[in-house]
Amino acid sequence: MKIYDCITYFDEPMLFDLRLNILDKYVDKFIVIEAKHTHSGIVKKLNFEINNFKKFQNKIIYKVIENQPEGIIEINKDDDPAVQSGNKRMNSLKRIELSYYTALDCLGEANPEDLFILSDSDEIPNFEKVNFDQINNKILIFKQKIFYYKFNLYYDLIPWFGSKACTVKKLISPTWLRYVKSKKYPLWRIDTWFSKTRYNSVKIIENGGWHFSNLKNPENIKKKMFNFGHHNEVEESGIDLEKIKEMVKEKKVYYDHLVDKTQQKHRREGYELKKLDFSELPSYLTKNFETYKKWFDN
Repeated sequence: MKIYDCITYFDEPMLFDLRLNILDKYVDKFIVIEAKHTHSGIVKKLNFEINNFKKFQNKIIYKVIENQPEGIIEINKDDDPAVQSGNKRMNSLKRIELSYYTALDCLGEANPEDLFILSDSDEIPNFEKVNFDQINNKILIFKQKIFYYKFNLYYDLIPWFGSKACTVKKLISPTWLRYVKSKKYPLWRIDTWFSKTRYNSVKIIENGGWHFSNLKNPENIKKKMFNFGHHNEVEESGIDLEKIKEMVKEKKVYYDHLVDKTQQKHRREGYELKKLDFSELPSYLTKNFETYKKWFDN
């Protein structure tokens, strides 16, 4: 069984290099998908440079998305703000789904029993305690810890169910895999018989890795926030560069992951991050502390 690890790429070479070094002994191919448009629709230059990762070059499959997806909705400035916001979000989802779908073009040499893993670029799965011989055609969902701004600033309110995996023969589509519910449903749940998101053949991988969010300077955090999938919510929140600088300095997260989806998602007061012991981090990261010390809170 070979392992195909897939991410969509924006501009995070340091995290990608970390990913390569942590997962190298497990992964056979690293799939990198990069689009020429951000999730908000802005034309961008290609940022991925394969020559920066020469040690792993023979393992990397790099695929570029040249054009926007079909069905992009025109944003009319005269529309109701709620309509504009909804259309912006729909367009973002179309661009994200095209990125996921493009991964299928990279599986031409994969066998049915090979494992396909889909992650955001800042989600790194932990394979140390995964017995791949006992997958038994299950969907694997990695329960991960979230970190913001620095490798050891931990957001402890919720676990993050990020990276997801299944065998190639079970893969309906990467978009399907990303939206599978992060829960194992009991066999008596009749709705699982027909659902494309709820399954009982799910295995939750405890201690399943790390979600390193916004390990960037404030200027690049702003760039990301105004161009990622939820850019419409950021625009409506009133967050600007000065607020982002304050967030980083105070070590607080203002996005409320617990609030109902119909409510405002940005906290006024923020939530203070916790400094976590190095033992909870990838061993490669702590062994190479000097290389990454800029991104630790001391």
